[in-house]
Amino acid sequence: MEDEPPPTPRPSKPDDPIKELLWFSLISTTIKLLLVPSYHSTDFEVHRNWLATTHSLPLSQWYSDTTSEWTLDYPPFFAYFELFLSLFASYVDRTIVNLHQGLNYKANSVIYLQRITVMVSDLVLHFAIYGITKKLDPTRRRLIWVLVIWSPALFIVDHMHFQYNGFLLGLLLLSIWALSEERDLLGGFFFAVLLCFKHLFAVAAPVYFVYLLRHYCRGGLSKGLSRFLVMGLLVISVFVAAFGPFVYHGQMLQVIHRMFPFGRGLCHAYWAPNFWVFYIMVDKLLAFLLRRLGFNIQRPTASFTGGLVGDSSPFAVLPRITPLFTFMMVLLALCPCLLKAWRNPQPKKITRWIAYAYMCGFLFGWHVHEKALLHFITPLAVVALDSVDDGRHYFLLSTVGCYSLFPLLFEAQEYPIKLTLLLLHCLLMWYGFSSLFSEVALPKSPNSDEYLEKKTAEPTSDEETGLEIGWIGRCYLLGLAAIEVCGQFLYPLIIGDKFPFLPLMSISVYCAFGITYSWLWQLRCIIKS
Repeated sequence: MEDEPPPTPRPSKPDDPIKELLWFSLISTTIKLLLVPSYHSTDFEVHRNWLATTHSLPLSQWYSDTTSEWTLDYPPFFAYFELFLSLFASYVDRTIVNLHQGLNYKANSVIYLQRITVMVSDLVLHFAIYGITKKLDPTRRRLIWVLVIWSPALFIVDHMHFQYNGFLLGLLLLSIWALSEERDLLGGFFFAVLLCFKHLFAVAAPVYFVYLLRHYCRGGLSKGLSRFLVMGLLVISVFVAAFGPFVYHGQMLQVIHRMFPFGRGLCHAYWAPNFWVFYIMVDKLLAFLLRRLGFNIQRPTASFTGGLVGDSSPFAVLPRITPLFTFMMVLLALCPCLLKAWRNPQPKKITRWIAYAYMCGFLFGWHVHEKALLHFITPLAVVALDSVDDGRHYFLLSTVGCYSLFPLLFEAQEYPIKLTLLLLHCLLMWYGFSSLFSEVALPKSPNSDEYLEKKTAEPTSDEETGLEIGWIGRCYLLGLAAIEVCGQFLYPLIIGDKFPFLPLMSISVYCAFGITYSWLWQLRCIIKS
């Protein structure tokens, strides 16, 4: 009897990335809906007041109204966005958009409305990340979606604390997507639109300018000049659409005054984990030691987190820091990246360069919010899949960055939520990176001798064992756990209410070490590339 031929294997179904993205979005939206009743910050009332301001007042009064202390201080496109949302709010509950009766309004209608607007606006982020990943293999594509769409940092900042970062990061990723596809004109357009929504993204403007000048405006003097004029006219058109009406009403100076309130302090109310944390700590330590040695060191009367213009950096020993000095620090830190972009403007490197620019702004900028770390953690999720080293450093950075946001949610009922989100994120990252880099280490053909040899051999490298962060990385992450235990249990038992700032300061200083290390590593990658 003849042997029957083996059955022909059924062809595997081609993956459907759009259907997969819908599932990722559905799971993400389900989590967001569960977070609706959770704590929200004063930013909730800030945005409600902006709805009322744009709906109730003529455009000429948007940036001069002081009915509420939460005045409009975002660029005009965001004001137009709030005006658009106010149309729906007025149908849901007229009190929401009432300039006077709506002050500190906390009805369920306003809570559900504003939460849902953030969820819907996140679709811009989902669309952008789909565009960036649609040409990748399924494993890489899904891992990036996990890192971005299921980011615990976005859940905490946007869907609990309350902001619209997902929408804005979507615009940033649309710009990066266009640049990586060598559609420079579209990339410049999206970045200009982003700046007219939130001006704090302008930290990356030098990178965009140098890259587009060298990559888009090339091809000889005539062609280069014509392209420069086209790009310039496009960007100017965007800014005219945003600011033109306010120039017409004579409100431009007031808009600029609101957008750039340099009278605020060097640091935000909760010190962002950046370079200035070390500077402040050294100043306080020197002041303490010099007082003990008998020197007459006066205690500053102003605050690092607020104050009047000209007195916003109240150091006791070290030189006073000004906004101009922080600007020069950021520009100096950007120089290696700008030099690389000038010499060799490569689309495949633009994502890392832009993320690095936002890291420089976070570390050395003026009055940096802790939430600004989303500006570089999100684009670095795309870079994280380039190599094992990138994955390892992203794992550390994302973990530290998410943990540094814990103080935003200080109520007891939110503690299990933020802890669970971070732990699940770490597990998914570890599993995803380990699986990806284990597969990368093997030849593509499962029938080859090389594949079988590597599959059965003892692991000898990081690539074959998956993700390995090393003993220093493990010790540092264990230190995060120690900081959390001290802040939650030991400090209250040992010192009580004597130093209420100590838990926050510990988190900020410790996380600053990790983020500074990550910045140095990214700088090294850029210099060596």
